[in-house]
Amino acid sequence: MINKQRLITLTKKVISMNSENPPGNELALAKFIEKDMRALGLHVKTYTYAKKRPNIVATLKGSLPRAKAAKEALLLTPHFDTVPIGKGWKYKPLGGQVVGGKLYGRGASDDKGNLASCMEVMCSLVEDKVKLDKDVVMAATVDEETGSHYGIIPLLERKVLKPRLALVMDSDEFDAIIAQKGLIHSRIQIFGKKAHGAYNWRGESAIETAARVITKLKKVKWRYCKHSMLRAPTMNVGVIHGGEKVNMVCDFCEFALDTRFVPGMDPKTILKKIRAVVASEADRFKLIIDDLQQPYEIDRAHPFVKTYLNTARKMGCKAAVKGSEGATVMTFFKKHGIPAFATGFGAHGTAHTNDEYIYIKSLVRGTKMLEQFIKEYDVL
Repeated sequence: MINKQRLITLTKKVISMNSENPPGNELALAKFIEKDMRALGLHVKTYTYAKKRPNIVATLKGSLPRAKAAKEALLLTPHFDTVPIGKGWKYKPLGGQVVGGKLYGRGASDDKGNLASCMEVMCSLVEDKVKLDKDVVMAATVDEETGSHYGIIPLLERKVLKPRLALVMDSDEFDAIIAQKGLIHSRIQIFGKKAHGAYNWRGESAIETAARVITKLKKVKWRYCKHSMLRAPTMNVGVIHGGEKVNMVCDFCEFALDTRFVPGMDPKTILKKIRAVVASEADRFKLIIDDLQQPYEIDRAHPFVKTYLNTARKMGCKAAVKGSEGATVMTFFKKHGIPAFATGFGAHGTAHTNDEYIYIKSLVRGTKMLEQFIKEYDVL
């Protein structure tokens, strides 16, 4: 059975091990996860696609014939990298402090609480000698916070993971996330002409051109079909660099653009529009695509989704189907024909913030519910 104190101790432990990304500092925690899963007698393998950044895949084998048990497998996939800690914390970001029923630390909600939940479930199933027909696979992955290029993407591309269902453990409040926006992360480079600041008419300011481009981009009206669970498309300028000195006309400016779009929109059309807006103000520029993820959705009436919701309700967890404005890795399963949805037990609105936390009550209740869902899935 799920051991509350062991789960809390485990969550504190994984929070204490720094895995900020960037820079991609996951090795120590990866070794801990691997050792912990091996100690249970599970089949454990590591897959490394970037130096010192291993993914851990642990399998509790089902009793069906080997090929069938693997084909029918349920995948639980949390990630264990976090965004950078940053400054301004009241609580110790790697301290795992418990105050007022909340467990604080970087990654508490995104995604180390969910990681600990999956690890505790695997431990409980082994400890209780639960006999399952189908494989249960836990894939703890790196690099989710910077695009999953060394994590879930190559694991899927190389067919390391081929489950019947993927449960992406990267959300909060027990909800089933069945739809999410696509994203385009791009950089726009504007080229101008240098001149002395006192004779600025002799130059072409890349900063001023970039400012006009940004103003126009923010006014773009997108054509799309309204989605019942998602807000309208958005664009955010997250980073901007340009200029060398106050008395020089800047000849180069770059800004990073985060575009989120709903199912039904074509990323090629979006990029064509962005390029046209930039070209309307800049004579010389480059548009660089750093990441492009398609939107995703699964039918709310899908039997796996319905089973999850029924299990949650039976266990006293208020779960609902929702959409996500942000990106989880569930979009990557679409290409491989693997049904997926996301859930998790984090505290809403705390991911990526200072003094990130998870409610201990939610963590424990969610972990118990997850174990029951595995048992319900096994008889589908």
